Amino acid sequence: MSRRSELETIPGVGPNMARHLERIGCPTLELLRVQDPEELYRRDCLSQGCQVDRCVLYVYRLAVYYAKHGQCPPDKPNWWDWKD
Repeated sequence: MSRRSELETIPGVGPNMARHLERIGCPTLELLRVQDPEELYRRDCLSQGCQVDRCVLYVYRLAVYYAKHGQCPPDKPNWWDWKD
């Protein structure tokens, strides 16, 4: 049985998104806390050699907020609430 990543405690971050974050250099909440979500998205696009689905950016926005504050804001509890 595989261990669950601490990143998977973030709402909207399942095993696939946790792997995205680990691949681009943010395997922990501590490292994620000091990141810019837009930069994470750019790094993810570069690492895959293509434009990544924009929904990933919204998850990154929520994930960075969660890492900084330990919870989701009441007005934006879901990744889709973080759209432009």
